[in-house]
Amino acid sequence: MKLGFIGTGNMASAIMGGLIKKEILKPTEIIGADLSEAGRERAHQEFGINVTGDNKEVVRQSEVILLSVKPQYYEDVIGEVKDLITDQQIVITIAPGKTLSWLSEQFGKPVKIARTMPNTPAMVGEGMTAVSFNELLSKEEKDYVLTLLESFGKVEVVAENLMDGIVALSGSSPAYVFILIEAMADEAVLSGIPRAQAYKIAAQAVLGSAKMVLETGKHPADLKDMVCSPAGTTIAAVRRLEEKGFRSSIIEAMQECVKVSKSL
Repeated sequence: MKLGFIGTGNMASAIMGGLIKKEILKPTEIIGADLSEAGRERAHQEFGINVTGDNKEVVRQSEVILLSVKPQYYEDVIGEVKDLITDQQIVITIAPGKTLSWLSEQFGKPVKIARTMPNTPAMVGEGMTAVSFNELLSKEEKDYVLTLLESFGKVEVVAENLMDGIVALSGSSPAYVFILIEAMADEAVLSGIPRAQAYKIAAQAVLGSAKMVLETGKHPADLKDMVCSPAGTTIAAVRRLEEKGFRSSIIEAMQECVKVSKSL
């Protein structure tokens, strides 16, 4: 076994799917542990990976261990497996608020740790993951972790003190975008457009707009100005968004997200 998952939920499944689809690892090189028998069976049926109900078994059989449980369970899980972790293994975490320093304290010994913050678009191969490494990983080990993370989207290496901001910027932001798409579709239905078409059109508009930012290199404000003709429909809509505090509400929501991340 090369890669082990403790927890086989949505994010773990997205990562497994990316690794297998891109043939970075074979299903037989992955093992997943989950307290839920149904969760284990789903992962086995969907991906063909090895599964177990024993977290320690994952550690014994893996070179890289990914902790994909909720932040509140990290202390208990680490306490269960820390004595089995060797100085040759790499631990990847995906828990907001759990710093490299806190993680090292929980292990109580030198452990190679990569702290990451992925997001749910990883499920369709379009994830955005930020990663910070502790000082114990070699360049080759860091490159290997990056290869794993790139299997389900884009990756950026960031300073760890930026991670709480990253939680708000990419980890939680799909929820904001889904609300935007839902609101756009609701108005479209109000205007007489069938709901299924409304969702499709709204989602494609968001996707295309995001690609313009990434591929043109233009400032978002410049791209916005390209759509806003003098005395036109779009500038009228933008004026109303500004009047209702659209921009400020996004900033305030993200600040709240950062605050909660720091408290975890």
